[in-house]
Amino acid sequence: MNKRDYYEILGVDKNADDSTLKKSYRKLAMKYHPDKNPDDKESESKFKEINEAYEVLSDSEKRHLYDQFGHAGVNQNAGAGGGYGGFGTGGFGGFEDIINEMFGGGGAGRRRSGPNKGADIRVDITIPFKDAVFGLSKEIEYYRTEECPTCNGTGAEPGSSVKTCHQCNGAGQVRYAQRTLFGESISVKECNVCGGTGEVPDKVCHTCKGKKKVKKKRKVEIKIPAGVDNGSVLTLRGEGDLGSKGGPRGDVHIVIRVLADKDFKRDGNDIYYELHISFAHATLGGEVKVPTLEGKVKYPIESGTQSGTVFRLKGKGVPVLDSYGKGDMYVKVIVDIPSKLSLKQKEALKTFAQSMGEIIPDKNKNLFDKMKDTFN
Repeated sequence: MNKRDYYEILGVDKNADDSTLKKSYRKLAMKYHPDKNPDDKESESKFKEINEAYEVLSDSEKRHLYDQFGHAGVNQNAGAGGGYGGFGTGGFGGFEDIINEMFGGGGAGRRRSGPNKGADIRVDITIPFKDAVFGLSKEIEYYRTEECPTCNGTGAEPGSSVKTCHQCNGAGQVRYAQRTLFGESISVKECNVCGGTGEVPDKVCHTCKGKKKVKKKRKVEIKIPAGVDNGSVLTLRGEGDLGSKGGPRGDVHIVIRVLADKDFKRDGNDIYYELHISFAHATLGGEVKVPTLEGKVKYPIESGTQSGTVFRLKGKGVPVLDSYGKGDMYVKVIVDIPSKLSLKQKEALKTFAQSMGEIIPDKNKNLFDKMKDTFN
């Protein structure tokens, strides 16, 4: 079943800003929240649908990928064991604060107190046309967060200690009371002083400035499978930024751009090529050598072949990505008409035309000669 457009689900247009998205989400979440619609499967389904839509559109990177590739760019999951795959939706943490504000409770705070997955990273690469067809191994470079080598991830200057956070008294969370449409609610949020750890350094590390992480360049050898196309996305699981509080690393999403080829055109897994032959070759027929992705092949041209004729070379197209088989190659015949001929060649063509019962007027004759030919 085809998934609905996320913008349609939230009732906003594609140019909606963050404020408009949040306002629309609040309204819909309040309407379909399970607490207001107990035992209503339809409301529960709609609530999940708007959660998914807002989780993607409220994240600038995911929204950008959705606008480019649709649901395929954000909703595919990798197979067991990681490796290459599509983009995954990483839970509903982005809007739990909003739910908390409307309905109270400590769900978001409790979620943040545990391990959190690290941020995903996007890497754009450009490869030649034939490398996309046959696949290749390629080294990519990108920056990701690593544990600070100076403080070993404590955030404290070597030799100094850490102490209990004065803001949350070591709890890592702070409780807030506020009024909503349903009365007073209590929300629990991660402490903004200690970042949920409950501890702060006595003296901040001079390298990471207390952030516990630093950015470092990383080089990775990747294998690009045969058959990728312009806009294909490969995913390296667990190669992104560090997680927090022991959480797993994020992923690296590799977006591929394929350069155009001067001879071959691609449509899906099929290849298109224009073969130029002479007028004589098209008239008399004969064997031609056709360039393909894997080298030249021989093909018989029938006599009387017209310009624009298309023939198919089965299995000479692009390999099907992550599957078996190949597309086909379609060759369009273009008959070239010579623009410059010698006097001898012109006379030969006139003789040929006359033998076919065709009269070719001589453009070099004067008016008197043309009138004479007309009366004759």
